[in-house]
Amino acid sequence: MKSDRQELANAIRALSMDAVQRANSGHPGAPMGMADMAEVLWNDFLQHNPANPTWFNRDRFVLSNGHASMLVYALLHLSGYDLPIEQLKAFRQLHSKTPGHPENGITPGVETTTGPLGQGLANAVGMAIAEKTLAAQFNRDGFNVVDHHTYAIVGDGCLMEGISHEVCSLAGCLGLGKLIVLYDDNGISIDGRVDGWFADDTASRFGAYGWHVEKAVDGHDPGAVAAALTAARDETDRPSLICCRTVIGKGSPNKGDSASSHGSPLGDDEISLVRQTIGWLHPPFEIPEHVYSSWNAVDVGKQLESTWQSRFDDYSATHPSLAAELTRRMNGALPQDWDATTAAFIDACVKSTDKVATRKSSQLALDAYGPILPELIGGSADLAGSNNTIWSDSVGIQDEASGNYIYYGVREFGMAAIQNGIALHGGFRPYAATFLVFSEYARNALRMAALMKCHGTFVFTHDSIGLGEDGPTHQPVEQLATLRMIPNMSLWRPCDSTETAVAWKAALERQNGPTSLVFSRQGLQPQQRNADQVAAIARGGYVLSDSDTTPQVIIIATGSEVQLAMDVKTVLADEIAVRVVSMPSTDVFDAQDQSYRDAVLPASVSLRVVIEAGVGDGWYRYCGIDGLVVCMNSFGESAPAADLFDHFGFTVDAIVDKVKARL
Repeated sequence: MKSDRQELANAIRALSMDAVQRANSGHPGAPMGMADMAEVLWNDFLQHNPANPTWFNRDRFVLSNGHASMLVYALLHLSGYDLPIEQLKAFRQLHSKTPGHPENGITPGVETTTGPLGQGLANAVGMAIAEKTLAAQFNRDGFNVVDHHTYAIVGDGCLMEGISHEVCSLAGCLGLGKLIVLYDDNGISIDGRVDGWFADDTASRFGAYGWHVEKAVDGHDPGAVAAALTAARDETDRPSLICCRTVIGKGSPNKGDSASSHGSPLGDDEISLVRQTIGWLHPPFEIPEHVYSSWNAVDVGKQLESTWQSRFDDYSATHPSLAAELTRRMNGALPQDWDATTAAFIDACVKSTDKVATRKSSQLALDAYGPILPELIGGSADLAGSNNTIWSDSVGIQDEASGNYIYYGVREFGMAAIQNGIALHGGFRPYAATFLVFSEYARNALRMAALMKCHGTFVFTHDSIGLGEDGPTHQPVEQLATLRMIPNMSLWRPCDSTETAVAWKAALERQNGPTSLVFSRQGLQPQQRNADQVAAIARGGYVLSDSDTTPQVIIIATGSEVQLAMDVKTVLADEIAVRVVSMPSTDVFDAQDQSYRDAVLPASVSLRVVIEAGVGDGWYRYCGIDGLVVCMNSFGESAPAADLFDHFGFTVDAIVDKVKARL
């Protein structure tokens, strides 16, 4: 016995409502409404291998409206992924593989963590950028070894979020022909019918972006959905939006087509009515064998991967160097000459006597590391000349698909979320840049990067009141502290070119999370170090300058304030024994063994001082509640940088007086 399409879709509906009911928590309406179009996509179009969820040339599927998580869990379970029925029964429970919103790295087959609406769509744009660029770099005549689509499902909420405009506008400019988005147009959100707050002509909006649009598709008609998907697949020069009219909670007699099915269990009585209405007469979590058999995609998936592997083997024989390079990049390995190249550049920085802004030092690091890292792909939110993110071999992907630079435009949030998608796709080491103060626009995507352990680098320049005349709207104060508070976000604020070179090296080597690199606008004096000190930079914090006797005072500083700390030490040296600790990365320092941390910051020293031109609350963990933190306690002002540092007390005389008053 073979299932018909309606029965296959009803399996999704049944699993979704039963899992939500068992958990007494969740969102049954959206997966019930999207079941028909998802069934067509997964059974007729999606190329994937449940036996190998990480097969590189698989199509990517993103459920952007992640509250509908039971849709993807049902799809994964039914098609043969390692997600047994026990995991669906444990929906939303501690340590299950079926958390409330899909999480990359938890559930096999889940490509990205979604839930904050719109960001899954942005991730999908990033994945499509990665596919197109990687294909242009590696495919050769007769050998399309990088050749897959990115599919996303979005809801009304995703398209209300401003990030959807940022990323879809850019996607249209880039002509991402292998990006196909299905819009679940059910007209319902948590507060009810969306007509009063979301009356956009979505089809016209996306047409204006330069997308191919399939309008008014019946999302419950498999034939109509399949025809729209076929038309989208045939459109190779533009991304596609398929507007599917659906009924939220489809099959529920009393709660369908209403907000009551959005975010609450249907209840036992209503679920019984649903079973009768859709003709699904099986007990909860029971799927007939013929339904499993019809859904199972393991054999087809294995054949798809086998066919691709044969093509890749032929590619390897014909283009061995390209194949080896693509394999390295797919595996996330660094090139063989990485250590030698980075060591040589760091040594050159040590020898330099030039006073350089660390944003310029960052560009020099890109010029040094970029030539051996073809996987490096970056961009800036319309601040390339200020962020110094364009290096000597940068080529815009807008001009050449095989390039390595993305002109993001003024789209900080979209840029950060797109970078997450590029990182998740694989094959690249992405970076993205803006002013530090505008990290606020990107904040939730930065959090998502850390949550997903995405290996991306966020470049933030103009790091303090030192940017000067642009004033408090552009002068970051609290951003350093709040970025450091994000779990799994590594942050470096280097004081000169040498620390910048080490920071970039650490960021590019990091595989289990994102890194924020924070750079100055103003020129910074290079510090003198011996070989041991240079090696210690990679430990996040180290003794930059010590006293001849046991120190009475330890001054901890970062970035532009390190030179200020050195100048304070010089003035105090005749009376007070001072140690200066440069701490470019607090999280890396915290990860060192206790003996090293105690050696750098011995508890016996009577006074610890911290100098940083930002809010100082987080520094008391290093200097103690009675320590001296010279920091910002207000927003900045508009004036030349030198005047601002004087006004806010970041001067040698002011700090010397404070230290003496404490001793």
